[in-house]
Amino acid sequence: MLCGFFYTRCFISSVISTFEGVMAETIVRKRTYLWVWVALICLTGLTGGISFINLGEWSTVIALAIAVLKALLVATFFMHLLYEKQKVVWIWSAVGIIWLSILIVLTMDDYVTRGFLRVPGK
Repeated sequence: MLCGFFYTRCFISSVISTFEGVMAETIVRKRTYLWVWVALICLTGLTGGISFINLGEWSTVIALAIAVLKALLVATFFMHLLYEKQKVVWIWSAVGIIWLSILIVLTMDDYVTRGFLRVPGK
């Protein structure tokens, strides 16, 4: 009966040898990561700079648009979604975005309708 260290070692080596031919990585140059990092830093500075300008109701909209752009940069380059060929990853990314949209819509629905109920004493 095989058990213990040797069995685990044989199992792991067989799993690794099975996936060696299947796993293929896209090699991304360091310059690409550097440019994405510079873009993220610039967008962060832009968000901070815009916070000092009074744009009225558009301040939040512009800040959220910049945040979405930064999230897309992180997802596409640092999480390697740009180079992913499997459709499952893209489907789960879309599901995450749809779920986030549902949460934002329901939160805004609660926030916007708070004044509709008249509470005595207020």
